[in-house]
Amino acid sequence: MPTQIAVLLFDRFTSLDAVGPYEMLCRLPDADVVFVAERKGPVANDRDQLSLVATSTFDEVTAPDIVLVPGGPGQDAQMGNETLLDWLRAVDATSTWTTSVCTGSLLLAAAGLLKGREATSHWLALDQLERLGARPTGRRVVTDGKYVTAAGVSSGIDMGLTLVGRLAGDEHARAVQLLTEYDPQPPYDAGSPLKAPAHLVEEFRAKSRFVLR
Repeated sequence: MPTQIAVLLFDRFTSLDAVGPYEMLCRLPDADVVFVAERKGPVANDRDQLSLVATSTFDEVTAPDIVLVPGGPGQDAQMGNETLLDWLRAVDATSTWTTSVCTGSLLLAAAGLLKGREATSHWLALDQLERLGARPTGRRVVTDGKYVTAAGVSSGIDMGLTLVGRLAGDEHARAVQLLTEYDPQPPYDAGSPLKAPAHLVEEFRAKSRFVLR
């Protein structure tokens, strides 16, 4: 049987949140990836410069094996979208894995799916994740039962590869890593608030939309 992977789309999602794990998960044996949104058609990313096409609506995707929820600035507007949250609750009831990248975990939490569970999100959103009932951690990928959450943006690639290993075995996951040449060697070592210059961390904390006002 094919493994159906439902990638949620909403206006102003972050592209890599969806595409990074997609590039790992689409290489599962018998993967059947579907991009789903409230309405079919192009869905613009957070820069309004690139769109992914939703080929199915919520009503058409009712029992995926894997649910993937990206984040992005558009997540704020979806926190009270009961159509989207109801769909997450419904598909989670039968999913094998429910996953998120970056602030996508806030949508899972808003749907009540992460209550009391260990989870992660973008480092600027960890306090809000806690306010929504989850137990936040700064780890890059967190697994709690069938829930797999990834930290900010690029960590979705790690999450996708982690899940490939769980579903298809370590050897297949190594092959996917090799064929995608996923061997990060960044020119800077500032990819987390623990490593970045303190003034940058404070600057972005001050600007964050997640700061309580």
